[in-house]
Amino acid sequence: MADCDLVIRNGTVVTAADRARCDVGIKDGRIVALGESLPSGGREIDASGRLVLPGGVDSHCHIEQRSSTGILCADDFYTATVSAAFGGTTTVIPFAAQHRGQSLRQVVQDYHVAAGPKAVIDYAFHLIISDPTEQVLGQELPALIRDGYTSFKVYMTYDRLKIDDRQMLDILAVARKEGAMVMVHAENHEMIKWLTDRLLARGLTAPRFHAVSHARLAEGEATGRAIALAELVDVPLLDVAAARAHQVVDVELVVHDDVALFHVELDVAVEEAEHVAEFVVQHREEVHSAGGR
Repeated sequence: MADCDLVIRNGTVVTAADRARCDVGIKDGRIVALGESLPSGGREIDASGRLVLPGGVDSHCHIEQRSSTGILCADDFYTATVSAAFGGTTTVIPFAAQHRGQSLRQVVQDYHVAAGPKAVIDYAFHLIISDPTEQVLGQELPALIRDGYTSFKVYMTYDRLKIDDRQMLDILAVARKEGAMVMVHAENHEMIKWLTDRLLARGLTAPRFHAVSHARLAEGEATGRAIALAELVDVPLLDVAAARAHQVVDVELVVHDDVALFHVELDVAVEEAEHVAEFVVQHREEVHSAGGR
């Protein structure tokens, strides 16, 4: 075996399948050996009494990302990745956000320019698509998918980010053809806008009214619509912003209909938590009584 650049000795190594007391040999940034009494390395770390774990992957974060209104995230790629490394995260997957009128390919290049000199850990990018032009859908997006950018996010709300149902179907179709994953922020834009206008007219502008303007029904309706669009195209969908208890019903329905909706994040108030389980069990019983799986 070639000499290792780094050997981590005497730790308890925990992998996805096993836990063992052994050394870890690393060369050119890759683990090349697990075993006892490995040969000396260029550098050695004594991990006696410690766990040696695989690094974490933060698959959804926002770093040095400019919003559609021009606001830049507080963390740049240096501060964010240093913070991640101290927490044991060794890979981050932030978003390369396209805004109206921008080339998707150029957006990806710009984010690499920002990340390359600063990031201290590994990184990759999800894409955000807000302007699915013929050029983007016909050339740029398929080419980027083949280059490894296989996940992208769309919004059903926010004035400068939202796409309409026809555009979403077009994006889902590209994802199916090219084998990519579409993520969706699903909220009914017009419901939110209507509620926001009424709150503003009454002078209700405190931060807590932001939550009031984003009603449960706005999420539920848009989530159901996104599921229906994905079912029509027969492609998986990842809902990254589901936050209401009643949406579990939609998730269960999708699972039983074999249209996958992955990773639903529930952020339910304590007093509502018991109802989450009720919704899940109730719907499962309904499905089974109707002959579902």
